[in-house]
Amino acid sequence: MRCGSDEFMIVDHEVIIIGAGAAGMMCALHAGRRGRRVLLVDHSDKPGKKILLSGGGRCNFTNTGASPAQYVSCNPHFCKSALSRYPASDFIRMVFEHGIAFHEKKLGQLFCSRSAQDIVNLLMGECCKAGVQFRLQCKVSSIARLPGAELGSARFSVATSQGDFQCESLVIATGGLSLPKSGASGFGYEVARQFGLNIISTSAALDGFVIGDYSDLAGVSVDCLVSCHKISFRENILFTHAGLSGPAALQTSLYWNHGDEIQINLLPEMNCFQWLLNQKQAGSRATVKNLLHELLPARLVDKLCALHFSSSLSLPQVSEKALEKFCHLLQNWCLTPSGTVGYSKAEVTRGGVDSAELSSITMEAIKVQGLYFIGEVLDVTGWLGGYNFQWAWASGWAAAQVV
Repeated sequence: MRCGSDEFMIVDHEVIIIGAGAAGMMCALHAGRRGRRVLLVDHSDKPGKKILLSGGGRCNFTNTGASPAQYVSCNPHFCKSALSRYPASDFIRMVFEHGIAFHEKKLGQLFCSRSAQDIVNLLMGECCKAGVQFRLQCKVSSIARLPGAELGSARFSVATSQGDFQCESLVIATGGLSLPKSGASGFGYEVARQFGLNIISTSAALDGFVIGDYSDLAGVSVDCLVSCHKISFRENILFTHAGLSGPAALQTSLYWNHGDEIQINLLPEMNCFQWLLNQKQAGSRATVKNLLHELLPARLVDKLCALHFSSSLSLPQVSEKALEKFCHLLQNWCLTPSGTVGYSKAEVTRGGVDSAELSSITMEAIKVQGLYFIGEVLDVTGWLGGYNFQWAWASGWAAAQVV
């Protein structure tokens, strides 16, 4: 049987895809539409678990502004081909065709208006129409390359808990290490290493920072500019018991390495020093702390004054040098995180299978004919805001044209 059957039957398939997530199902449905016999294998009990967890259950399924500029990779050119051939508009068209209600939240981010389940249903429905066979709760124990395989014959044998299967094209769509509760594992990296492919060092990304001494600010949010390695993001940060979260912090984590500083401009739209000088010239006798309460959350101001400034002095009592120094801190606050929260909370995994090992057009391993890698398992990581789903759709589509 096809489409979700658990019936035990040993047949050969032209294409086996390991991983029934966004990239895997996208590849399966398009390969199936080409008339290919496709088997989609996943160790979880349901497909698309990470899709269901994303966007607070609403799935930020793409971004209207997706372009290569929003992706991080050791080879920044690698993603260009797939993204240009399967742009966001193509997936949006499919969402329209299925009558899924969606809305733009901000900055081109498109979310389901009802539930992320709508996207999973779309993908599963299209897979079923294309004759894709699902095998869920199916654990892969080993993969072997068959000797002497020729074009049109089986190249790989896949041993699973539901039997042994053979295929001509094997696609690895197992994702990265982030959100292990969704079933994430390092399986895809193990397969790559088995076949001699290089792995770019992995780390948790789109993740909160661990910063000590600020747990008393938990819950405080502020719109600011956060920078690392001259890459800046203007959105909110949110103080947590561990340190910093919120969109600007998560975005910055994509460029951060252990030991790096991050810089925070708490007042990016003004010259804080000049504003306070103007207040002084106007005759204000308020304390600097009370004046700053007009601009920033009170708890944050109080904390920074307690650590870095004599907050009891009125404005006329403060020297311009001391005032300028404190304002510089507010607009160039440097912190060195001890780390990120980790894979349990990270949206994605940075790094992965080295794109230099693959064709950017087909996603096929250059050294291993018939072996493909798509989605998050690759060293292509997008910004927060639907970009990583767009990479899943685009890379899955690209591989599906040739598997």
